[in-house]
Amino acid sequence: MASGEGFLTDEQREMLKIASQNVETALPSPRLSSSPKSPTSLLSDQQLKVPVGGKAPTGGIAVRHVRRSHSGKSIRVKKDGAGGKGTWGKLLDTDGESHIDRNDPNYDSGEEPYQLVGSTISDPLDEYKKAVVSIIEEYFSTSDVEVAASDLKDLGSSEYHPYFIKRLVSMAMDRHDKEKEMASVLLSSLYADVISPPQIRDGFVMLLESADDLAVDILDAVDILTLFVSRAVVDEILPPAFITRAKKTLPESSKGYQVLQTAEKSYLSAPHHAELLERRWGGSTHVTVEEMKKKIADLLREYVESGDTFEACRCIRELGVSFFHHEVVKRALVLAMEIQTAEPLMLKLLKEAAEEGLISSSQMVKGFARLAESLDDLALDIPSAKTLFQLIVPKAILQGWLDASFMKSSCTDGEAQNEDKKLNQYKKEIVTIIHEYFLSDDIPELIRSLEDLGLPEYNPVFLKKLITLAMDRKNREKEMASVLLSALHIEIFSTEDIVNGFVMLLESAEDTALDILDASNELALFLARAVIDDVIVPLNLEEITSKLPPNCSGSETVRMARSLITARHAGERLLRCWGGGTGWAVEDAKDKIMKLLEEYESGGVVAEACQCIRDLGMPFFNHEVVKKALVMAMEKKNDRMLDLLQVCFNEGLITINQMTKGFTRVKDGLDDLALDFPNAKDKFSFYTEYAQKKGWLLPSFGSSATEALPTAAAS
Repeated sequence: MASGEGFLTDEQREMLKIASQNVETALPSPRLSSSPKSPTSLLSDQQLKVPVGGKAPTGGIAVRHVRRSHSGKSIRVKKDGAGGKGTWGKLLDTDGESHIDRNDPNYDSGEEPYQLVGSTISDPLDEYKKAVVSIIEEYFSTSDVEVAASDLKDLGSSEYHPYFIKRLVSMAMDRHDKEKEMASVLLSSLYADVISPPQIRDGFVMLLESADDLAVDILDAVDILTLFVSRAVVDEILPPAFITRAKKTLPESSKGYQVLQTAEKSYLSAPHHAELLERRWGGSTHVTVEEMKKKIADLLREYVESGDTFEACRCIRELGVSFFHHEVVKRALVLAMEIQTAEPLMLKLLKEAAEEGLISSSQMVKGFARLAESLDDLALDIPSAKTLFQLIVPKAILQGWLDASFMKSSCTDGEAQNEDKKLNQYKKEIVTIIHEYFLSDDIPELIRSLEDLGLPEYNPVFLKKLITLAMDRKNREKEMASVLLSALHIEIFSTEDIVNGFVMLLESAEDTALDILDASNELALFLARAVIDDVIVPLNLEEITSKLPPNCSGSETVRMARSLITARHAGERLLRCWGGGTGWAVEDAKDKIMKLLEEYESGGVVAEACQCIRDLGMPFFNHEVVKKALVMAMEKKNDRMLDLLQVCFNEGLITINQMTKGFTRVKDGLDDLALDFPNAKDKFSFYTEYAQKKGWLLPSFGSSATEALPTAAAS
């Protein structure tokens, strides 16, 4: 306790005594201290109180020089821990307030106290995000697409481009319609040239995932983002299938899911939706893609008539669609091929446009590449298209307005070129064959035409072309394609051909979706219908999936087909999915076949029975007629059924392949038939010999039948 006498308390007297002892110990000679402290000054220094915040007033004393005794009292100790009760002190201790004089001749920088300087580790993604904000802000100010594209290229870090998509759209959403339109235009210009299609897709997925957060700051975020997604589909930078795939990845309660649902059911399904979306924000060009293509075609034709290159360049510049100049290149080259006299003019125009910087190098290469991809179709109208194209490319490279890398990427060795030539010729032939089939509905004629081509290794290519052409037509042609596929599987296509053909279709599903809005759903229907028609089995769907690249849209299409097959009454629904054809379920067709054969067996009118088979409209299912006719012949012990089969074969109503499959199905079920008809195997041997004499069966059936029958008899 402190006494009430004198000016100092007992505690203070004790502290004074300790301080005096320290001074006496530390000052053996006056030369060792430059400015010794007086005991009273030390005492005054000890009268410190630490505030509640835990921070002591400095007053020239560093916090590290204040210690606490074991009793918890604050005690002023000397620098570096010298002096003080309970401390060892220092042999030579200088004044605690002495400072380093940089002007002293004995100054040593090593005596300076160390300072820890904190440094932050920069994140490349954060740096990228900051940089793109500047690019976007500048673009919104200048409207210069080329500069924005160039700045983004120079920035590098292309792996972060999805973040650019997200930032561009999210910044535009909070601005006026002008900036929203500018954002859509910039996305179209960057597509494929600077930002790859998968990155565009990933950027929009990120936007959809953050839709709930955007809605907090932007009142109508859902509506605006819906417009951006719909506009991207119309501008062909997102495939329509994107909406279906993205919906699977988002919770149904999320705003991102709501965006996709609104885009699909409101904007993209509305009449004239493309024109409405193009003009929704006022537009920078005020024209749709189709109208822009027409403008380009018109100005090029005017140029052919006038020959005024300067005027043509001015018109191209006034279009204001630098991101769409690849269309100018493509149409100019097509026109050069169509009108031989126009070729020099078109090459001159493209050369001058390139030299002026009007058409960029990337747009030029893209235009040539687009034409190269469509040469097969173009050759149907311009037979010499490929030859002319191969002559134009070297000229363009030699004159310096087409990058030489295009030639390297497009050139192949002689063998590959010959193979491509053969394949291209095949594609040309089968397009004609398929078109004729859609007109005539003559399956036997189509099969004969394919056999005459003699290229069974290209059967998967035929399947791909058949379904692609059917998808772009009405339900009638879709139904005809499914029926033809069943017939081809029986006649000349193997299961492997069918599987490989569907793999080729699904691999190109995203490209197909750009031209055919509902391509993914229709492909799923074709796959499911093929399973119902016994063209492929459900296990083949797994095989198809294993051959597709991971995470591609084709895998999603296969999953859709699987869900269609497992639904209730899937067989009947899928047989009627196109609304065309016979609409018979398989069991219904079997019942009708049985009834017409029973009527023939009782009435005996061959012509009427043949007409009934035709009326079924299921030529791919005629093997069932053969099978049931043979079984009925065994059951009724009446060989008149062979007369019906003979007439059907002579008239081409039942082909040799259908006949062979029918006999094969009976042969496979002989063990079961023998339980009902003991002489079934003997009868079948007789029917087989008869059919072989009449030429109904393929030669390969004879060897397999003779090998199988003794085994069956032995069993």
